[in-house]
Amino acid sequence: MKRDIKCTINGRQRTFYADPCASVLDVLRDVLHLMGTKEGCGTGDCGACTIIWNGKAVNSCLLLANRMENAEIWTIEGLMKDGELHPIQQAFIEAGATQCGFCNPGFIMRIKAMLEENPDPTDEEITQGLVGNICRCTGYKAIRDAVKIAVKKQRR
Repeated sequence: MKRDIKCTINGRQRTFYADPCASVLDVLRDVLHLMGTKEGCGTGDCGACTIIWNGKAVNSCLLLANRMENAEIWTIEGLMKDGELHPIQQAFIEAGATQCGFCNPGFIMRIKAMLEENPDPTDEEITQGLVGNICRCTGYKAIRDAVKIAVKKQRR
């Protein structure tokens, strides 16, 4: 049975009517029309649906919409400010880490959460921080390079 759900999404207070047993991914895409978050596997294995929920990177396909109540949620749509790409988004372009682009929103959100926790990760910490996100187009070198570029950009 649908009900009103209130939360903060991308810095904006939202109230919407949704099935509390639907996945957060489905609510983001089908109710709120935030299409940047992608469904890759629907089982939490690929990370394409990664969002930041209350400061942590989570797979939105595994989280039920009732958990959105009073939560703070960030999606890829919330990163751009005043028409400027977020430093992580810009770093993906500079490193050539975009490939087909399907997995990028999930990687970018996971990297954002990782860098908020650890703004200067080692190579090993970057590799471990990306666990849970899969890219089917590349060998991850460009993505790791993008993280290093983003670290430098965020220092400025």
